[in-house]
Amino acid sequence: MDALECARSTRGAVVDVPSGFMIDPGLYQRGAEVGLPGAGIYVAGRAGVLGRVHADVVVAAFGVFHPEMIRNAWDDSLRVMEPAEAARHFAEYAAEWARGHLADGPDYGRLADLAGRVAAAADPAGAPLFAAWRAAAELEPDDPKALALHRLNVLRELRGARHIGAVLAAGLTPLEAVMVKTPFMASVFGWPEPHPDPEPVRDRWDEAERLTEEMTARDLAVLDASELAEFADLCVQLQAAVR
Repeated sequence: MDALECARSTRGAVVDVPSGFMIDPGLYQRGAEVGLPGAGIYVAGRAGVLGRVHADVVVAAFGVFHPEMIRNAWDDSLRVMEPAEAARHFAEYAAEWARGHLADGPDYGRLADLAGRVAAAADPAGAPLFAAWRAAAELEPDDPKALALHRLNVLRELRGARHIGAVLAAGLTPLEAVMVKTPFMASVFGWPEPHPDPEPVRDRWDEAERLTEEMTARDLAVLDASELAEFADLCVQLQAAVR
């Protein structure tokens, strides 16, 4: 298997599996319990590794969300707790989710090892959330299931940053990108109606997807052919293990 094939075949595991804990109602219940209700736990938890930065830095890192939604959630969170504490709550819930939602079977330790090697070798240029999560070694859990999910989420931040760069390079606005891929999420991401018709820019979306896959392939190229195939297979197993 080559790196481009691996980038395409692992997209679901890297993007969709970590999102499972982010959309889990339990995360938002936890957020309310610690003083970060609504989107607060998602915004402050995900971006907390950046430290006490200006809200515009978080807006820039998140990319596809309406700026005011992110600014408000971030500024509100700073009045409640330090960003590092919010990131700890976020990471701890991810670990709990992994233990409760990933079935036994896959070699989670090996998956974590391969994902960690990709993350360690990747160029962090243009990927601030990836770089910050990679640097936050103290947030890595000990058990294999949780560690595999944690490191895949680090790769999710890397791929997400590559995608935001590709979207902009293809001439799309963040809202246009949302409307092509997940129009049902536009309001969730804070974009007020009316929303634009995505059809006129669908070809640009295709170009953005192509660029994302090529950049992700460069990140994966630290693995040799057999390791790429192993990583892809473990990702397939991971997706099947989600319950």
